[in-house]
Amino acid sequence: MESFSEMDTHALPLADETLMSALFEAAGAGVYAVDEGGLVIACNPWAERLLGYEAGTLIGVDAHAILNPRAGNAAGVPEQRPVLREVALGKRVSGDRAVLLCADGSPLPVWWSAAPLPPEMGHGAGAVVVFHDISAQRKREGQRADRYAHSETMREQAEYDLSEVTWLSELTLAMVSTLEAEQSLERLARQLVPRLADTAVVHLCEGEALRPVAWAHHLPDVLPASPSEAPGLPEDSAHHAALRRVMQGGGMQQTAGPAVDGSAQTGLLGVAEAVDVLVVPLRLRATTLGALTVARAAASPPFNEADRVLADEVARRTALGLDNARLHAAQADIAATLQRALLTDLPEVSGLELAAHYQPAQRAAEVGGDWYDAFPLDGEDIALVIGDVTGHDIQAASRMSELRNMLRALAVDRPEEGPGQILRRLDTAQSRLTLADAATVILARLSPSSDGRWELSWSVAGHPPPLLLTTESTSTYLTGPSAMLLGLRPTVQRPTARMMLPAGSTLVLYTDGLVESRSQDIDTGMTRLRQYTDTHRGLPLPRLCADLARDLGDTRDDITLLAARTPGTRG
Repeated sequence: MESFSEMDTHALPLADETLMSALFEAAGAGVYAVDEGGLVIACNPWAERLLGYEAGTLIGVDAHAILNPRAGNAAGVPEQRPVLREVALGKRVSGDRAVLLCADGSPLPVWWSAAPLPPEMGHGAGAVVVFHDISAQRKREGQRADRYAHSETMREQAEYDLSEVTWLSELTLAMVSTLEAEQSLERLARQLVPRLADTAVVHLCEGEALRPVAWAHHLPDVLPASPSEAPGLPEDSAHHAALRRVMQGGGMQQTAGPAVDGSAQTGLLGVAEAVDVLVVPLRLRATTLGALTVARAAASPPFNEADRVLADEVARRTALGLDNARLHAAQADIAATLQRALLTDLPEVSGLELAAHYQPAQRAAEVGGDWYDAFPLDGEDIALVIGDVTGHDIQAASRMSELRNMLRALAVDRPEEGPGQILRRLDTAQSRLTLADAATVILARLSPSSDGRWELSWSVAGHPPPLLLTTESTSTYLTGPSAMLLGLRPTVQRPTARMMLPAGSTLVLYTDGLVESRSQDIDTGMTRLRQYTDTHRGLPLPRLCADLARDLGDTRDDITLLAARTPGTRG
């Protein structure tokens, strides 16, 4: 092999030639020189080792044809321009993205630099090329790129997962924001479209049958607003079969929609032009509560595994929400039944119409402290009571029952006493027996007179005043003698007020749930109550009580009314 020391170097001294050879051999970089034809005329050992050539075999190799990749090379790397073309203009060139082909044809990523050979060396327009192996560097760069790409993928996945978690949280909130099951399912269906499906339908089990209770479609007016508006809309055969399998304990079903199988387009999914359908059981603790159907039209992609996992999670949360709503409804029904059992059946009173209405708080499955009572006294007199003990729990109901029974006993024991005297004795009993922590009450007494009218006497202990509606004027509050809550000052006398009721009068006693709420102060509520009774004075007494509770009351609180109407001409 011709070494660089053997080339024409203008007769360098021997020591300088030896030094130059040692330097090129120890440089750690490949060096080779080519003549103007592109043949290798000199190289150092590093060039041979890096390119996989035996010692002396790189000399004479056509660098342009063998070392520089040509089009269609076996290594599959892009074609590169020969070095001599780059240095033909007599300038130095370099690059960090080049590839040289090794003896076995494999590519070697290199950083390279080339410079023209001096003309006086006698090799024409040749060049000297210095190159470094940067395959390790390229590998590290590739690894960094892979890590970056992976981190970007993970970041995007995390953002997607966060979006899904946020959406599922919003969906769960929609389910629990009301304890009315069908109302929450309507919200659910609207949440699913178009996030998960073009059409969403929810069925609930009713015995052995499934009834659609909510649906939504991504285009307006395609489906009626709710299933109740289209009771005769049929199911297509494949969807019906999938629903039956779910009813029988099967898992998620995926079927083709009517737009694919050619069945009648008059059914629910036919109208929705569904082509891909998932039916997911709403199941909890081996009990099937219903089924969730999500469907996509031809313009949407078919459901994939991620969609199925998401639909299954939605169904699981929906089943939990349904179970909670049903449990609450059962508890509320038990509480209301217990509460009503603690209340009184109204007595039959000749010449007097009585009505009562009790409405428990809809969001609290607990018994409360509201009560009403009506019982006969001496002769044809009748006692009317309405009261409220603080709290919504068993203790409040228990204290209410004790207070009611004590008041009954005191009123019957000394019927000659007026309502104020009886309430004062109740003050004493409560202060000594702790009948209630805080309680309000109205005790009224109706006594018939010889002319057919009724005399009213009453006493108020911290309770909203009675409302009197007559046939000749607007309704008024009986804001006569009123005193503090029961039991606060047992030695203080309580006043009794009296008046003769006009013929056809209506007396309304009520608890604060009718006139006060978080969004309405008691003064506004009492004004609304008076205006409502003026407008609806002609209603039958039971209807009037029920409508008052429905239209004016705060559903978050118990509402209790007790009303009496005297005979006479009604306005």
